[in-house]
Amino acid sequence: MATEEITLRSYNKRIDRSRIEKLEQKCEVGPSENTYIFTDTLGEPVCRIRNSPQYKMLVAELNNELVGVIQGTIKKATINCPEESQARVGYILGLRVSPLHRRKYIGSTLVRTLEQWFIANDVDFAYMATGKDNEASVKLFTDKLGFVKLRTPAILINPVRYHPLHISREVEIKKLDIEQAENLYRRCLGSTDFFPDDIDRILKNKLSLGTWVAYPRGESWDSEFESNGRFPTSWAILSVWNTGDLFKLRVGKSSLSCLLYTKILRLLDGVFPWLKISILPDVFHPFGFYFMYGVHCEGRKSKALVHGLCIFVHNMATKCSDCKVIATEVGECDVLREHIPHSRYLSRAEDLWCIKAMKNDQKNTLIKIIRTPPPVSLFVDPREV
Repeated sequence: MATEEITLRSYNKRIDRSRIEKLEQKCEVGPSENTYIFTDTLGEPVCRIRNSPQYKMLVAELNNELVGVIQGTIKKATINCPEESQARVGYILGLRVSPLHRRKYIGSTLVRTLEQWFIANDVDFAYMATGKDNEASVKLFTDKLGFVKLRTPAILINPVRYHPLHISREVEIKKLDIEQAENLYRRCLGSTDFFPDDIDRILKNKLSLGTWVAYPRGESWDSEFESNGRFPTSWAILSVWNTGDLFKLRVGKSSLSCLLYTKILRLLDGVFPWLKISILPDVFHPFGFYFMYGVHCEGRKSKALVHGLCIFVHNMATKCSDCKVIATEVGECDVLREHIPHSRYLSRAEDLWCIKAMKNDQKNTLIKIIRTPPPVSLFVDPREV
């Protein structure tokens, strides 16, 4: 019997777009057999990577059938190691293999081919993110491909209610211009893992809805803070990215009892909003979401200020009929996870970031990176969500 040969090549929009959409539907991803999440890329499979400085999508074919796909991006970013402040990093995402063709080394072949692209483009480190409980993915990258575990951040998801929520009168909120936001982020978060060197491009992107700061009422925000360093006694900052203009999500295979439970809670929340019932959003039809990034705070009252900013973003989302949830990601040591509104049912307590050196002379640096205590704050590039 002849050995089946896998063919790998770059994505071709004309012939691959519809085939990738069908593959995505076959590769249902989710927390259980009863629930899965379907991603609608709105007819553009590269939508999640096209805003990055460099990107590539590879497809795998077997007997003229598209059986696998992977995406990668390259950027210059901070690496949290004393001897290495900036590095070229490659991010791996969107690995999918047809369920009928697994255990044929298609996934590992796709990853290794993408790594060759990284090496050809002078990448120092490759990294990826997956669910800590995704056993197949964790084993592939750590046992077979040489990646090591780096961070275990938490993904926090908050459902959008159907009416605005109250923001404390003790909180003042102001929108920053792009230059102010860039300067503040470089100053306060520039040393965190994977902080992007092109933060200005992110803030200028049309998907970035803006950056806001919060501070105590009675104090002021000096527009010239970047030159004289005059900050309020406490303050907080975050930015918002509208993923709904890139792709939609939809939850499928949920049980009838869950559907009924959701409808009942939504009805009660509409009739009795003062009860503040924790509801599940309508995620059974295509929906978008806001992603809060660059969340940071300083000062004694800063936790309450972060909470106020999150409520502000929630109230923004109520005006967008497409936005059903608000998401963010925080570090494992970040105390903010207790002050950012989120649903414990929808959130994921531990994500997993893994990293690998692409150059032999960076392996010692990699050892120092994984031994360096994780920073309190975390900057997640919204282009990689």
